[in-house]
Amino acid sequence: MSGDPGAPRRSLRLEVPIDDEADRQALRSALLAARASELSEIQRRAARHTFGYGSDTARETMTDEVADRRRRWEMLDRLLAALDEAPTAENA
Repeated sequence: MSGDPGAPRRSLRLEVPIDDEADRQALRSALLAARASELSEIQRRAARHTFGYGSDTARETMTDEVADRRRRWEMLDRLLAALDEAPTAENA
C-alpha cells in the first residue's frame, strides 16, 4: 500500500542508539504494541463502515481513515522486519 503505485520505492535509514539487547527487545515490544493498536483501530473502523454507521459522508471519511490506518500498520510491519534483520552485537 503506497501513496503512488508508479513511484519508485525509497529507503529511509534510521540510527537508534541502544545500550544492550534489552533496549532492542523493548523497542521491538513497543513497535508490536503500536502495530496491534493500529490493527485494532482498522478492524473497529472497518466494522463501523460495514455495519453502515453514519451518513454517506461519514462512511467516505471512514474509508479514508481505514486506508490511512492500513498504511500506518504496514509501516510498523516494515519497521519490525528491519529491526529483526538489523545486525546485533553478535552478528555485526
